Amino acid sequence: MQSYTIGQAARLLGVSPDTARRWADAGRLTTHRDDGGRRLVDGRDLAAFSVELARAGAVEEGAPYTSARNAFPGIVTAIKLGDVAAQVEIQAGPHRLVSLLTREAVEELGLEVGVEATARVKSTNVHIDRT
Repeated sequence: MQSYTIGQAARLLGVSPDTARRWADAGRLTTHRDDGGRRLVDGRDLAAFSVELARAGAVEEGAPYTSARNAFPGIVTAIKLGDVAAQVEIQAGPHRLVSLLTREAVEELGLEVGVEATARVKSTNVHIDRT
């Protein structure tokens, strides 16, 4: 079974290594030590924890009701406005998402560079690459 270092686990969970260490110290994230003394997280434990973490975040008060399951909270980093259409770029952790929408939608949402926003992705095709 594949194991991950605290740093790798933190990257996959979208948090800092310090946060992952605090979770491990508190017993929230199960770890073990290798022969060199490094803290490792088993792949299955990390997968289960990431699902638990996502579920806990999904029940936030005021969260919108939506059928789109893939939410990427981030910050608006660029907006290109046309007469009718607009391109909005959001940086969500290590992910850069670009969306094309109407200029009217951008204005109604009050989107501008520096505003917190969530990109929601719903697709009929999802491609997965193993890294």
